[in-house]
Amino acid sequence: MNTMLLSVKKFLQSEDGPTAVEYAVMLALIVIVCLTAIKAVGTNASAKFNEISNQLT
Repeated sequence: MNTMLLSVKKFLQSEDGPTAVEYAVMLALIVIVCLTAIKAVGTNASAKFNEISNQLT
């Protein structure tokens, strides 16, 4: 257990730790934006298809 704590401490102190965290945060934000956009497009497309379907009947 002590070895794992030392390796985590060493990772966070090196330059790779903060860089990896920054990339993880950026990736999370990109994923959130993409999911929000996909949901909005899907909702609008579904509403439009329902509108067209109602006009055809």
